[in-house]
Amino acid sequence: MTATTTAPVATTPVPATRPPSARLRAWATRAPLLPALIFMIAVTQLPFVATLVISFFDWNSLYPDARHFAGLDNYQEVLTDSALRQSVWTTVLLTVAVVLASLVLGLVLALLLDRKFKGRGVVRTLLIAPFLVVPVAAALLWKHVLYNPEYGLFNGLLHYVGGPQPDWISNTPLLAVEASLVWQWTPFMMLILLAGLQSRDHEQIEAARVDGASDWQIFRHLTLPHLRRYLELGALLGSIYIVQNFDAVFTITSGGLGTANLPYTVYQSFYQAHENGLASAAGVLVVIGSIIIATFALRVVSSLFREEVSRA
Repeated sequence: MTATTTAPVATTPVPATRPPSARLRAWATRAPLLPALIFMIAVTQLPFVATLVISFFDWNSLYPDARHFAGLDNYQEVLTDSALRQSVWTTVLLTVAVVLASLVLGLVLALLLDRKFKGRGVVRTLLIAPFLVVPVAAALLWKHVLYNPEYGLFNGLLHYVGGPQPDWISNTPLLAVEASLVWQWTPFMMLILLAGLQSRDHEQIEAARVDGASDWQIFRHLTLPHLRRYLELGALLGSIYIVQNFDAVFTITSGGLGTANLPYTVYQSFYQAHENGLASAAGVLVVIGSIIIATFALRVVSSLFREEVSRA
């Protein structure tokens, strides 16, 4: 009598289908988010699409009947015009100077606030205050209260010690704009770096002190490598905002004396020259640059989250 073996029959798994009730529950949970999504698309995406379309037209609002499709001519003019190229260079120089100075000063203040001393909460609140001031109000404060050559605080102090009385905005216009932005953005960098300092492994630092490491060695080999991600995050987020800054340039110098950055040039092309297509092309380039920087910022944020999860 021979034994017969039956081979197992291969069965293909049948994908499970969600019952209608589950799909309804899923849509019910998403429904409250739909108005916010629609509002975000209407407020942010539709205007950008309209700006993108206008950037391909030669469109002067003073001569609406002469409007015609220009292709990439507006972008070519933005990239080849000497005044626009100068505004791009001014934007880069302004962004780099403000971000680097704010990071250095923010790091110094964060290291000081990381120490325990009496009244630390009050000092921290006072140092955060400049970041909470409205940008236009901050620019007006620097222009009239500090920079004014007749009654400004800087010249008042110099007069008290017998020093010169310079016109700060006329003599150093770009530096005047940079100083006001550094004052406003240093607290932002300080908060980010202070959060990084408070997330350090204190047991590792104490072990280094026991082994005889100095404060400089601890800062160089332990604190600074730990703060690398936070420094990158502060630099990227600061760059996103400084690239788009308009208030300080418009309020302090009105774009004159070589301080016109790209956002001010967009304003000038749109509201003064009435060149809608050219201004839209420059605005699209600003948005593209901001998106590139924001992409790197999101990568840094996600890596920070992964580090925190792995540490937990």
